[in-house]
Amino acid sequence: MTHRADPDYDARRTLELLGPAPENWVPDRPGIDHNVLIVGGGQTGCAFAFALRRAGIGRVSVIDTASDAAKAGVWLNRARMNKLRTPKTLVGPEGGLPGLGFRAWYEARFGEASYQDIDRIPRERWAEYLAWYRAFLQIPVRYGTRLVRIEAQGSHFRLHLDVNGVAQIETARKVLLCNGVAGNGGAFVPPVLAQLPKSLVAHTSEAIDFAALRGQSVAVLGGAASAFDAAATALEAGASEVHLFVRRKTLAATPVSRARAYPGAYDNYFDLPDALRWAQALRFKRSGSTAPPDSVERVTRFENFYLHPGSQWESAREAAGRIHAVVSGESFSFDFAIAGTGYFIDPAARPELADFASHVLLWRDRFTPAEDDRDDELGAHPYLGAALEYKEKVAGSAPYLKDIHVYNPAGFVSAGVPVGDVPSMKRDIPSVVRRISRDLFLADLESHANRLASDVPAEFDESAYAANVWRRETSSA
Repeated sequence: MTHRADPDYDARRTLELLGPAPENWVPDRPGIDHNVLIVGGGQTGCAFAFALRRAGIGRVSVIDTASDAAKAGVWLNRARMNKLRTPKTLVGPEGGLPGLGFRAWYEARFGEASYQDIDRIPRERWAEYLAWYRAFLQIPVRYGTRLVRIEAQGSHFRLHLDVNGVAQIETARKVLLCNGVAGNGGAFVPPVLAQLPKSLVAHTSEAIDFAALRGQSVAVLGGAASAFDAAATALEAGASEVHLFVRRKTLAATPVSRARAYPGAYDNYFDLPDALRWAQALRFKRSGSTAPPDSVERVTRFENFYLHPGSQWESAREAAGRIHAVVSGESFSFDFAIAGTGYFIDPAARPELADFASHVLLWRDRFTPAEDDRDDELGAHPYLGAALEYKEKVAGSAPYLKDIHVYNPAGFVSAGVPVGDVPSMKRDIPSVVRRISRDLFLADLESHANRLASDVPAEFDESAYAANVWRRETSSA
């Protein structure tokens, strides 16, 4: 079959050259359901499942709260950008196997010229690629399954699950949190909006009925990409006017994180002194998260889009089904408000983490910056190890924390990249998998020592070479 006739030729050939995945080498333990439970069946959860399979680690389960594959992840649901914000050339879930990467998939379907024509990956094409990746690699995801509570139980965890409304308990030795931007906290809604009726306010992380906003006046709070994307979607849906309010006097336009986007800094980031990692996180926060130029252009082409830089919402109230707000001394009325105001980090706010959140080492516990460099929001981030594992606040108080790996944005201060997004995959997926492999291996060292010392049958006996053994000639004087 030719390449053009089979769009999956490169992927099939890649797996063929790679050879079969190793058999599961992790010894079974009585009462253990999973060696690894992956929470989240999106792009990173599936990438981890494949990487663990190639590492010979079996009994891995992936769960997702979505009812089915179409509703899982953000790309066809809560993501509203036209294109991904990252370069199309970054290594993603393929894990160094080009035949499984986006470019190979895309070119097989749309041609090499088409790939050259795109500057960044179209969001819907990325969603198609991820669906193909999951199906082609046959990665099972258990949909309709929510993690309710992680309960430490000696050398493993009791996992309290809600499976399609039915309570269930399973056990696992390792837990991998691939549960998105709110995985160690939640969506941040400013108090001025939070006290309004829910029917009048939504956060960008929520499903929003933009069609219902046709002919409506909409306020959007926030200056990052998600706020601009929400404003654009409302305008494209026919909103009568959209006002975007930004606290900064000018829009953030300098992507300072690019200063550390080279292999030396990327590969060795966890070895940087804490003071330098803190300074990098603080620099990013103070500079602001930038919206891509095309996201800005997407809204500014509308005459009924109004930008309010340097604005602060002072009050808001509901009257006759509308929002009446005072912003920097000026009065406004809106039909709906959208908070594009990001997320907060607080492990204690997550019910599934509540049992041990007080034991998790945070950056504020580990590092004390100069007075002018203090930042409570950054200080609330967990201080993670090089395999993105939780660490104990007090040594010996919660040794099981090392078996929970945090692959979500709570790792930003520690890792220096938006953990869970494409930029983190090349470095952090192999690092986490290596650590999981090491921990599981050493935890069963006695079993492996016996296996290493076990009898291995000979592949041949002396008869295979007897005829060729040199025999010394003898002679008599």
